[in-house]
Amino acid sequence: MSKKKILIVEDEESLLKLESILLTSKGYDVKGVANGQSALDAIAEEKPDLVLLDIMLPEIDGFEVCQRIKDEPTTKNIPVIMLTAKKSREDMARGERVGADWYITKPFKSAMVIETIQRFLAK
Repeated sequence: MSKKKILIVEDEESLLKLESILLTSKGYDVKGVANGQSALDAIAEEKPDLVLLDIMLPEIDGFEVCQRIKDEPTTKNIPVIMLTAKKSREDMARGERVGADWYITKPFKSAMVIETIQRFLAK
């Protein structure tokens, strides 16, 4: 069985490394990018099995990235988990409107992130 591919979109380098190490240690094939345009390029090229998406990104924010993933017929079924410091009810509602499959706020517990990813990839 091939490894599940996860794209991490996170502009904070230390968090990107932490998340990459965490997911790689769980046996996932991980790619990390630091901005919205790189995320869209990687998704078009590699069709990951899941996207872990920060909202506050340079250039194109996570809401826009998620909207574009969900609007595109070839990528709309890729689960998108928003992992963000934006905790307001409005932000969560906007995440839902743009099609995010799940919303986790920072600081997060690693076990919860892994559990959520496993739940979506088991479908």
